Amino acid sequence: MITMPQFILRQPAAPEETGTDAYYLALANRLVDIVVGKSLLPSYPLKVVERAAMAVVGYYQDIICDAGVWRSFISENRRMYGYTVPFYEETEGYVDYELNREDVRFMVWYSLSMNYEEKRVVCPLSEEIINAADIWWEELERVYDESPMPEDFRIAHELEIHAEEDSEALFRLGNWLFMHCYLMTPAYALTLSEIASSIDLTKDANIPELQKRMEQSMMEDPTGPLALYLREWLYLIVEGKLPPEPKKREKTEEHKYYIAFTKATGGKIIKFFQTYDEMNRFFIDSLGWSDGEEHLPQMKGENDFILMVNKEKGMLLAKNIARCIAHPDNPMYEKSYARHHAIELLTERGCCPGDLLRYVCANGWLPDAVFPMSSDSSLVSRNWDFIARCYLQQYYRGD
Repeated sequence: MITMPQFILRQPAAPEETGTDAYYLALANRLVDIVVGKSLLPSYPLKVVERAAMAVVGYYQDIICDAGVWRSFISENRRMYGYTVPFYEETEGYVDYELNREDVRFMVWYSLSMNYEEKRVVCPLSEEIINAADIWWEELERVYDESPMPEDFRIAHELEIHAEEDSEALFRLGNWLFMHCYLMTPAYALTLSEIASSIDLTKDANIPELQKRMEQSMMEDPTGPLALYLREWLYLIVEGKLPPEPKKREKTEEHKYYIAFTKATGGKIIKFFQTYDEMNRFFIDSLGWSDGEEHLPQMKGENDFILMVNKEKGMLLAKNIARCIAHPDNPMYEKSYARHHAIELLTERGCCPGDLLRYVCANGWLPDAVFPMSSDSSLVSRNWDFIARCYLQQYYRGD
């Protein structure tokens, strides 16, 4: 059972309890009872189902009072991708900023996937997801007209980004968005876990270090299903648009590795190597690295390498993923292997550098990527950028 302290933690007014919290807590627990009673999510632990129920109720509170978070999410989806919510076709009856079946399906997939490592990569169209989401949507639809206006949920209402008198409220909004908002926290869960695992929390003396790392993460890391930075989310919610883009840097000289690499490859910016020895020979013969040495020795024992160059950044290296990429110059590509493993490039942090992933997907060279237990490659090919943002976060958007 979800407790009041657990529920309040995810509310904008936390740690204070508002007059409507009891109603929405009861609703969240009712959603849990419904799916448990009907055995609709049997492969998920109860705690994960409870987190999903709270996330769905957070979405529901948002659209009841038009808090602006969901509005910002679907508006940015349309700008970036031309659809309202990923994976789910918008039906004729879809109404912006009101309760929609497609929205609930997305929130169920998103919150379950991001909060349960054992089924982190699950197909959004799985029967288990769809059935549970539709039952929850029916319950929310049943009580829609009688649900009270959530108190203190319109935290961004009438704020202005540059108004000095709103600075305290904007700080409060930013803190809630990043740490506790129903739409942000599921995608941030793995980042939070990575931060916590790097600190020995059994020692009280390390608590300040955790707080410092969390504050640093809030300023530097993206969050939410679109992997937007906090400043971007604030602008979207308060101003209805992204912040002004920073001035572009003046063009710099081409990186020396870019020059040497493209000279050796006849202008191509990507090259594949099956073994370490082949790659090391390229470093020596084509890039002019010292002969008789084993360069990047930490890569010995790995295989299926990819080198790619950028005019400004120089050269990047990826290992053990070449069999997934259907580049016309890649002799290692294996369709059957890619069918089982290509999705990992979009969902496993550190598996594929962001620049390489964007280049490959934008050119259609990841055609076999599918969710587990699915044969629908179009589901991934239509949504690859969203999937990468949602799963990889700073590993995809970080420079």
